[in-house]
Amino acid sequence: MISRKYLYLISLADERHFGRAATACHVSPSTLSTAIRELEQELGVVLVERGKSFVRLTAEGECVLAHARRAAAGAGELHQALDALRGGLGGQLRLGVIPTALAVVSSLTSPFALRHPRVDIDVRSASTQAILGALRDFQLEAGVLYTESATSPDLHCLPLWAEDLVFITRSGGPRAAADDIAWRDAAAEPLCLLSRDMHHRQTVDRVFAELGCAPRVGLETNSLTSILAHVRAGPWNGILPRSVLSLIGASEGLHALRLVSPCVEWRTGLVTLARDPQPPLSAALFALAAQLPPSG
Repeated sequence: MISRKYLYLISLADERHFGRAATACHVSPSTLSTAIRELEQELGVVLVERGKSFVRLTAEGECVLAHARRAAAGAGELHQALDALRGGLGGQLRLGVIPTALAVVSSLTSPFALRHPRVDIDVRSASTQAILGALRDFQLEAGVLYTESATSPDLHCLPLWAEDLVFITRSGGPRAAADDIAWRDAAAEPLCLLSRDMHHRQTVDRVFAELGCAPRVGLETNSLTSILAHVRAGPWNGILPRSVLSLIGASEGLHALRLVSPCVEWRTGLVTLARDPQPPLSAALFALAAQLPPSG
């Protein structure tokens, strides 16, 4: 369906190292290197700027890579369509999920697995930008993102979940007796927040900025588990979607206060590339998602 040489180029671009790319393709480094040189000769262009192992693709290499990814995706979609005709949808559904949505995504993947038992599901936690990049490189079938991140015309977004943000503090702490807390008051407390490269953090920072507040952020991390652990240990507090507390053991030793003044609604949706027709796996996932009961 697609020449192995193009698959080798895709692997080389992903791994950025000849040895690792060869391992991923189950060939020797010399076999992969020879195939890339043959592809360069066939196309009459240099695809790779070579260093000791691999530096980067040339502009021509990036152009060929984009076409190779589309061809590989098309071949995979053809196999999906044939599987469906032979007796049910099969293949692998690759789903990128922002960390703060991991607690709710099972309400989508579980019914999908029951309806399509021959499909293997690969759920990957990643940042918003990483998910969008992987979608556009045909490395994911769909993503779960904040809906405000998916407004580009090349994307199709189906809103699914809406929830509020909560101020998380340790049980027995000075704020643990309250039911809610104003954002201005939260800014004055020692905070442990997700790192600044994450969309959740950017939204939290925007709320504080609109209120003219300078939050006391004493610790940053890209891990939800780390935030929960540090809040339990003190002296920090966290700001997260309420659904995070449904993770196994997440609420133990913690107390959640509703954040008010303002009340910020958190909207998350299912996102894929805007294509007509949609590939079989993406189409099946969106068809099921549209039947989920409304949230929020």
